[in-house]
Amino acid sequence: MLLIRKCAMWSITILILFIGISYFLPVSLSGIPVLNYHQVNAESHTQLTLSPYEFDAQMAYLHKSGYTTITPAQLVDYLQDSKPLPANPILITFDDGYEDNYREAYPILKKYNFTATFFIITDFVGKNSNYMTWNQIKEMHNNGFSFESHTSSHILLPSASDDEIHAQLIKSREKLEQLLNQKIEYLAYPGGAYDQRVIALTKEAGYRAAFTVDFGRDKTTYGLFALNRIPIFATSHSFLHFWLRLKFTQFFSTLQGFKTNINKSGAGKIANWIYIP
Repeated sequence: MLLIRKCAMWSITILILFIGISYFLPVSLSGIPVLNYHQVNAESHTQLTLSPYEFDAQMAYLHKSGYTTITPAQLVDYLQDSKPLPANPILITFDDGYEDNYREAYPILKKYNFTATFFIITDFVGKNSNYMTWNQIKEMHNNGFSFESHTSSHILLPSASDDEIHAQLIKSREKLEQLLNQKIEYLAYPGGAYDQRVIALTKEAGYRAAFTVDFGRDKTTYGLFALNRIPIFATSHSFLHFWLRLKFTQFFSTLQGFKTNINKSGAGKIANWIYIP
């Protein structure tokens, strides 16, 4: 019991030190934040669903703080070729293509003059009422919103054969290119699941970059086919959760690794003392 208390005290001390350091680190060293959302509605009450009120509050904060939304192409141009970005850049992404993205998130984003990128499961479009229609996607696309691939049917790619992965990547890209009349170059791995084989096949399929759900910001030293994002979840304190993850991304990412290593060492009770928002 005494050992657990001592370890907990050390964890809290380390937490305070890291937060203090994070406050003084230059923003330029923190990388580019890429937010990851799923659903926005008042009906569902899942971890992946924010209420319109919660989402609006987060977008209002970004707007008031002077953030400028960018596209995946702008992010990759910066990471790969050091092309300049606008002041205070941020990439807002949504996975899956839920209908409420059009009904609830789209008007809120327009309200603050923001754009976003939607990674679409193409087999679900127009075939399931929980997902957007092609007409909705076209409308948003014509108003400056980006659409990219989330595969054809959202299978976990590391568990699939090479042929299955190839079909998922190519068919979804071709469908989007046909409907939107533009080149599709970016992928979000379903469930954030990937490995080196998946990366190789994604490159082979002609994609320029791919996004994970690994918690962190993106820097020029990171690989383009394992781009980090900041997953945003619904919690009892959703705005605080959002703010902490946005402001202290690198710190909490490091702390998550520290917690994972403690768990692996068999000290699960100690690891539970470490708070990751």
